[in-house]
Amino acid sequence: MKKNVVKKLVSIVAVGSMTAALLAGCGSSEAVAPAPEPEAAPVEEEAAPVEEAVEEAPAETAEGELPRNETLYFAGQQWGTVASWNPIGTNQNNSMAIAGGSSGYRTLVFETLYMYDPLSGSCKPLLADGDYSWNDDQTELSFKIKDAAKWSDGSAVTGDDVVATFDIGVEIGNTCGSTFGAYIDKIEADGNNVTIFSALTDDGKPVNPLFVVDFLTGTPIAQKAWIETVKDRNGGDATSILNDPGEDFVWSGPYTKYYADDQKVVLIRDDNYWGQDASMWGSLPVPKYIAHTIYADNPAGQAALQAGEVDVCQQFISNVQDLWEKDGLPISTYYEEAPYGVCLTMPTAWYNMNLPVLADNAALRKAIALAVDYDSIIANAMTNQSPTFSDVPRSLMNPTDGEQALYDHDAVKDLQWAGNDIDGAIALLDEAGLTDSDGDGYREYKGEKISLNAVCPNGWTDWQAAMEIVAAAGEKIGVEITTLYPEWDIYQTVFVDPAQTEYAIFMWSPEAASPSNPWHRVNQFLGSEYVGVENNWSGNWGQYVNKDADEIIKKIPLTTDAAEIKDMYTELTKIYLTEVPSFSLMYRPSLFHAVNESVWTNFPSADDGRGIPPLDCTDGYGIAALYGLELVQ
Repeated sequence: MKKNVVKKLVSIVAVGSMTAALLAGCGSSEAVAPAPEPEAAPVEEEAAPVEEAVEEAPAETAEGELPRNETLYFAGQQWGTVASWNPIGTNQNNSMAIAGGSSGYRTLVFETLYMYDPLSGSCKPLLADGDYSWNDDQTELSFKIKDAAKWSDGSAVTGDDVVATFDIGVEIGNTCGSTFGAYIDKIEADGNNVTIFSALTDDGKPVNPLFVVDFLTGTPIAQKAWIETVKDRNGGDATSILNDPGEDFVWSGPYTKYYADDQKVVLIRDDNYWGQDASMWGSLPVPKYIAHTIYADNPAGQAALQAGEVDVCQQFISNVQDLWEKDGLPISTYYEEAPYGVCLTMPTAWYNMNLPVLADNAALRKAIALAVDYDSIIANAMTNQSPTFSDVPRSLMNPTDGEQALYDHDAVKDLQWAGNDIDGAIALLDEAGLTDSDGDGYREYKGEKISLNAVCPNGWTDWQAAMEIVAAAGEKIGVEITTLYPEWDIYQTVFVDPAQTEYAIFMWSPEAASPSNPWHRVNQFLGSEYVGVENNWSGNWGQYVNKDADEIIKKIPLTTDAAEIKDMYTELTKIYLTEVPSFSLMYRPSLFHAVNESVWTNFPSADDGRGIPPLDCTDGYGIAALYGLELVQ
């Protein structure tokens, strides 16, 4: 048993329903409940200048110089030296300060308007004051900025900052501009701290309201005055602005830069942080310092976790339960039992539709998928850190209760499979006429032996283990499947090529959780808008086309009736399970969340009643964890 006295032995608890929030794009968010109040530093009546609010960092920072009882140590997030502190730039490699997670932005330094909570599917206000609202035709979204929200220089956060953040993004083509410029026409501030988003429209209808909401939780707001300073010093040149190091950044979050080099990144709490106002958290976060040693690899990070040098570890750890069951370490995960974390995404094997043998034979695609031993993948590659496909039957949805409620299970149960169905796979192939005519043990298509490869990056050991099991399934049904493990620098250039024919079956993960999901993920699985896109990192990597699916996919973001949406997701699930353009191999957390409780305790757990998601105390609403941490001694 674990040494965490707060936790009790639990089975997998139900994740809160997010059906209503998904239908409204998480507009029906609940207010943020105040976290337990730690002792906070006194708040000055007026915000102090930056240089007074934050201690000056020493020329060199060794671990011993940071008080252990004031420092929360991380592993698995920062790899390599920070390149930039520029929130409107690019290629920052600054995972502790500038990072958009798959389940919410990391708001330690730069804050978003809302925090995404994948447990409830809601958007919880941060810089924004209360819920946002849509007009009747979903062409305008509005919200108010909190009166208490302040920048680190003491000035107020306003709607003008939101406008400037979007406008500079469109102007220089940063992530914000390239992602949201296709869905947002303009953003305006009305002078009363109300901000209005005008959706880009097509024939009077919004292009996609769900992606407008994604801006609220996925885009850090930068200060307008600072943006103008950066523009001026770079002469308005987009490339120079994108590459500006941003060392003079202005922030609104609870932490700021203290020290960073090629060994460690340290953030320090801003004790003038506006969020201690009663309208937000009501207190400061507990740790004074957030520190991340830059480890060489996953084993080094895991070793530091086991030694108590790391408090929060975002890494896949094989047989994580052994750390407390066998080694007796005070290490915890969100769930006490398998799957130990909240699984939000589904690493998937994609069929390459550029290959006629796969494009022309749905029976072949489904037969391979039927034959794969998923229980073995989950037990070996994932060490049971995933529910099985018997526990959560496959569909287009992740295992959360909210998404599972979005389709009719009974309507598709005859199409679902749990795997290792060799007889069923053989029957499908025989019926389709894909037989072995020359007696060599392998089936043929148009007189040629069916020979495929199963591909993923070298060194991604859990994925490689999954591909070995896919290949073994082929052998059992008379289909030759050989594994291929190119280095990542090669793999990433091939699978994103829409015309590639090198990889027959290859792995990549769709979206996890956000206001636009599961719609976004469904579009990645079945939507044809990504077909033919060069350097395609967006979706539908197998290049599958289905006009019926496209029509349904286009309707969902503009539909508000819950029953209609459920019917449409059910029909899309039928198409997916019949056509099988890809097949998910496992469920997987978007973030792994293992904590060592030798120094800090009261981390989020499934049975604590607080509803804080296990997002490493940093992402989306997961940052709420920082306000309830307690010292063990």
